[in-house]
Amino acid sequence: MPHEPDALSLEEVRAKTEQAHAAWLEYAKFSQERVDAIVEAVAAAGRAEARRLAQMAVDETGMGNVEDKTAKNLLCTDLLPRSMRGLRTLGVLREIPEQRLTEIGAPVGVVAAICPTTNPTSTAFFKILISLKAGNAVVLSPHPRAKECTCAAAGIAMEAAERAGAPRGLIQCLERPTLESTQELMKHPKTAVILATGGSGMVRAAYSSGKPAYGVGPGNVPVLIDASADLPASARLVVEGKKFDYGTVCSSEQTVVAERRLRDQLLAELKRHGAYLMNDSERAAVEKTLFAGGARVRGECVGKSPQKIAEMAGFSVPSGTTILAGEIAGIGKDFPLSAEKLSPVLALHWVDDFEAGVKACEAVLRFGGIGHTAVIHARDEARVNEFASRVPAYRVLVNTSSPQGSVGITTNLQPSMTLGCGAIGGNVTSDNVGPQHLIDVKRVAWAVRTPEEAMGRQDSGLSAADRAALVAAVERILAERGFAVRPAGAQAAVAAALPAGAQPALPAAGISSASISEAVDRYLARTGAAPACSCSSQQPAQAPPPGSGPPAPEPPAAPPAPKIEIADFVCEADVREAIAKKRKIFIGKKTIVTPAARDAAAADEILVMAER
Repeated sequence: MPHEPDALSLEEVRAKTEQAHAAWLEYAKFSQERVDAIVEAVAAAGRAEARRLAQMAVDETGMGNVEDKTAKNLLCTDLLPRSMRGLRTLGVLREIPEQRLTEIGAPVGVVAAICPTTNPTSTAFFKILISLKAGNAVVLSPHPRAKECTCAAAGIAMEAAERAGAPRGLIQCLERPTLESTQELMKHPKTAVILATGGSGMVRAAYSSGKPAYGVGPGNVPVLIDASADLPASARLVVEGKKFDYGTVCSSEQTVVAERRLRDQLLAELKRHGAYLMNDSERAAVEKTLFAGGARVRGECVGKSPQKIAEMAGFSVPSGTTILAGEIAGIGKDFPLSAEKLSPVLALHWVDDFEAGVKACEAVLRFGGIGHTAVIHARDEARVNEFASRVPAYRVLVNTSSPQGSVGITTNLQPSMTLGCGAIGGNVTSDNVGPQHLIDVKRVAWAVRTPEEAMGRQDSGLSAADRAALVAAVERILAERGFAVRPAGAQAAVAAALPAGAQPALPAAGISSASISEAVDRYLARTGAAPACSCSSQQPAQAPPPGSGPPAPEPPAAPPAPKIEIADFVCEADVREAIAKKRKIFIGKKTIVTPAARDAAAADEILVMAER
């Protein structure tokens, strides 16, 4: 008989999405300060329950261990909110006076948060907190095998948010999650955006729902241990990452790649940290146990201890074993252990040199983890840079355990439980997803030029050649008046484009030299500009008539106070010239400074603000 959707679960989706949307209409009026207070209250409540929720997750799902799930809960309720403090997501985000632009953050509405079975409570708090920080409501859809612990986490967040002043119903969690109810949530008219964490089928469903969606691809993380690495430290970090929550994090290490000459030392260091090196028959048994045909991991093996996996495969390992490790001769479908394993099982692959190592890591990523994460252990920065430029991964971690580095615990990556794989991985972003992905940005843009100016034309209708000639003439006249500093950077840029020594004639433009000279004088008078050296334009003093005697001495005149020339426009070329000539450029409130000019001037403090 065909499967009949659960009518009650579909009704729950519709009711809770409507309630969340109604609460959001009120929440959308909150200031950044009120929103931040609610975020802090929810985070504090989550921290207080981090261990209890971790225990609930392990008991319900049978995956991972309490210590590491507690650490993941604290990542999302401690490190994440600390990283978001001071981040503006609502109201005026940024003003750019020199560009006459203002950016304003606007919440999107209701976030549909699809949660997995591997990291249920940490992902719930992560998605709740970034949604609230962005000014949104959120409806969580738990994995059916993790609904109790996910709903418990959501309930703690709901109570804390409402005590802090959030509208009732802002946070919702489906208590009857099914495949159909999740699809209903993703397609609901009041759903604004989807945060999808789960299998590839769920992510594809999110992208095909017709709604904006942030989904993530699978992780199959290669680890290159270079000859320049600190091998004892690298081995310790690999084991710490691979054993973390029994491999349930999508960015866990999957295949270590190293040169053959490092094999004996590296194996000894791995064993020192509890790794059990499987022989060929044990490795083959584990491969048959983990994979149900192809590279798909059996659900009953996900997040199990190394002792349990060995038992399922028909052999035993010491109680202190941290991970299972097996050597493989290649990468791809003929070598199943080179795929993502979602368990504390690590593949080891030996190569001849660095070049072969990079190619092997590329192959691992293309065998199920493209765009996600890659790791290199090395002290040679040139090797690190080459590795990073070549591997198809958007998180390249250096000298760290992969799970802890990728989610921002041991690195300065944004703390996140949703790691984008970019276009090559079928994702809309390559970022560590955060609250900035859950807002829209409106921009207020003032007119700063006419269409004719934007296209390089003047209102007079001059041709490009005539305009270039006019600019050259202006520059020549300024030089004759003793101006070493050009008042108009934009004109100077055009003049600089003329061939060296070119002196274009102006008759074609229909503009006389006298009119140009008068226009320059008017400009100088208006801006109050002073020449760099007035002596060049002075007439020589006439000799006194014969017999008139020497003129009476006059007291020396006080030198005139130098006038500051304030530029109307500053481009990067102006800044480079000023740096070369060791001078400052004075700017006012109305001066237009290009971003490239501001960046170029920053280190040398070339730009000086002056009042008109």
